Amino acid sequence: MSASRAEIEDRVAGAVLGGAAGDALGLPMEGLSRRRAHRMFPGPLRHRLLLNRGMCSDDTEHACMTAAALLRHPNHVANFAQAMGWKLRCWLLGIPAGIGLATLRAILRLWLGLAPNRSGVPSAGNGPAMRASVIGAVFHDDERRLRHFIRASTRITHTDARAKRGALLIAMAAAHGVRHGSADGFLDVALRESARQDELHHFLKLANDHLRGGSTPSAFAHAIDLSRGVTGYINHTVPVALYCWMRSPRAFEQAVGDCIGLGGDTDTTAAIVGALVGATAGASAIPQRFLDGLIEFPRSVKWMRRLAGDLATRRQQDHRATVAFVPALLLRNLLFLMIVLAHGVRRLLPPY
Repeated sequence: MSASRAEIEDRVAGAVLGGAAGDALGLPMEGLSRRRAHRMFPGPLRHRLLLNRGMCSDDTEHACMTAAALLRHPNHVANFAQAMGWKLRCWLLGIPAGIGLATLRAILRLWLGLAPNRSGVPSAGNGPAMRASVIGAVFHDDERRLRHFIRASTRITHTDARAKRGALLIAMAAAHGVRHGSADGFLDVALRESARQDELHHFLKLANDHLRGGSTPSAFAHAIDLSRGVTGYINHTVPVALYCWMRSPRAFEQAVGDCIGLGGDTDTTAAIVGALVGATAGASAIPQRFLDGLIEFPRSVKWMRRLAGDLATRRQQDHRATVAFVPALLLRNLLFLMIVLAHGVRRLLPPY
């Protein structure tokens, strides 16, 4: 049975809000091994960054910039890429913490005058996957445009073919979730799509075997040699994120918790998984406490809700979130950096 218009709108909005919640939940454990994360942060899934509250990292910022650019230019890939290029340039003026090296180099190339289709650098990092779920959710009914927009979004920062293929699979997963409200049958799609990429295809075949056998995400991660944590390499990020989503496609807390429990690049992997579950089950399926616990400005939860709603209904609003926000972003990013540094100092202490 096809989804209703209200269900589609809820799922598109879920891709934005689910990514933000997953990002904030995973951020405190970023870079920790699975063993150390469990020792430092025992107990049920909750915000742990500052007094049981959470903040978002660059994963959410990239998703919001992508959503805003799509609102302005949903029908013209080149104009979308130009808008994304300027949003990334202005985003850098806010001195964001934790920016990836490939993304930083690409944005500097944008400031030097290179066009968005020439600014990317050779890298197979997972940066393009941060932006992919939103694109997939918006173009859930138009695979041709989905592919064109993913290609444009990826090339702004990354030129490695593996980055584009990984981002495309995440976008296709989000589109599948929006259309069907489940992950059923997606792995067959992913296996066909990845057939040209031996490593990714191999990992997805292993995922198929482990899913059929009822294996936990940690058992699958161990099988692909990620027992110490998921790296930022896109061929590691994508299979793990898809596995956690396919195992619990409509259970936000379970899927995101499973992903965070693997350690490593937890903010990005949890953001992707959260976005995929949101795209499948809808924004209404995200536990409200995870959204209420976010302390974000100037891109507040209220702002993200409005952006997500406009994106879901295709209202042509202008969510700039760039130049006008730079002074506020500088203040926010300074606070964010201080909190992250405090977490870094805390990691020097037991338990080890």
